[in-house]
Amino acid sequence: MTFTARFAPSPTGPLHLGHAYSALLAHDMARAAGGRFLLRIEDTDTSRTRPEWEALIFEDLRWLGLEWEEPVLRQSEHLPRYGAALARLARKGLLYPCSCSRSDIRAALAAPQEGVPAGPAYPGTCRGRSMADRRPGDALRLDMARALEHMVGHPPLTYRESGPFGSGVHEVSPDELVLSVGDPVLARKEIGTPAYVLAATVDDAHQGISHVIRGADLIPTTALQRLLQALLGLPTPQYHHHRLIRDESGRRLAKRDDARAIAAWRADGASPADIRERVGLGRG
Repeated sequence: MTFTARFAPSPTGPLHLGHAYSALLAHDMARAAGGRFLLRIEDTDTSRTRPEWEALIFEDLRWLGLEWEEPVLRQSEHLPRYGAALARLARKGLLYPCSCSRSDIRAALAAPQEGVPAGPAYPGTCRGRSMADRRPGDALRLDMARALEHMVGHPPLTYRESGPFGSGVHEVSPDELVLSVGDPVLARKEIGTPAYVLAATVDDAHQGISHVIRGADLIPTTALQRLLQALLGLPTPQYHHHRLIRDESGRRLAKRDDARAIAAWRADGASPADIRERVGLGRG
């Protein structure tokens, strides 16, 4: 399989040095392997995405010297693909509608029923509802217990990791999925809007991504994505979770850190080589 990597930003703010590192690393690894580098715009959160942020993404990445194949995939243009994946999971009896707000979940976790352990993510308030009971405004959750029952008799779920945080073959623990992930939301309360974990999993398969190169903050999502790949019959890429770029106090950079935005560095006269050196990739 051709080495195919991607950079998949959300147009919800300016790209910062952490984004630059992730994009440059994926681009460098793909080019070193004689492979392909793709750009994907993850814009399903319509309440936060802005066209001006998307335009700035293209401007910043081109300034850094990155090239990618066209056309660029925008998730907002492919909602039926995610709907088809949700429908497939629903036919297996693995989804249920959920009307709980965050305050509802916090209240339920604060007062669990006797003998019923309160999971860290979701207490299962709506787990007994059927898809026939879905109402406008409901989210869709994966019934984790049923999903794992569906995998009984199948080979263990594994994936290969090549990053600095434990390279090699990793086996997904069902207990970890139950205790750490719980029943995750796969479709948000906005009808037809997929959650990140589902959309990214479907798109990686659709685009033929062989190597997912991303920050270590996304390591916890890998087990759930591996399960979704198995449930949907999708291929499993190799993962490379890289270190995070942090500020002087050790905090992970976020889009609110405008002073560290790539555009701000450009405005201050930095060169693409300066950015590469700043994130530890050498001057190229």
